[in-house]
Amino acid sequence: MNILFVCSRNKWRSATAETMYKNHPEHQVRSAGTEPSARIKINAKLIIWADLIFVMEKKHKQRITERFPEEVYEKEIITLDIPDDYQYMDEALIEEIDSKVAHYLAERG
Repeated sequence: MNILFVCSRNKWRSATAETMYKNHPEHQVRSAGTEPSARIKINAKLIIWADLIFVMEKKHKQRITERFPEEVYEKEIITLDIPDDYQYMDEALIEEIDSKVAHYLAERG
C-alpha cells in the first residue's frame, strides 16, 4: 500500500512519520507539506500515487481537497489531530503517530 503523510512544511511531523515507516515491508511511504515553503510540496502526482493519506490537522485535509478535488475523489484521507508542537523525531511525536496510525495499518495488513 502507498501511504502519504501530510503536514504544513514537511519538516517535522510528516517527515517523522515517513522516517518511522519507510522500511515497512508492506508499505511504500512518502511525505509532503501544504505550505509554499514545504520541503516537499503536495502535488497531484503524490495524491494519485497514494492509496491512503494521513494528514496531521483538519486544515491540511481542507487544503488538499480544495486544491486537488479530482485527485482526492474516492481517496481515504485520515486526520490524525497532531498539533505542530514537536521537532523532527521527537519521542512524544513518534509515540503519538504510532498510536494513531498503527491500527489503520493493521486493518489493511
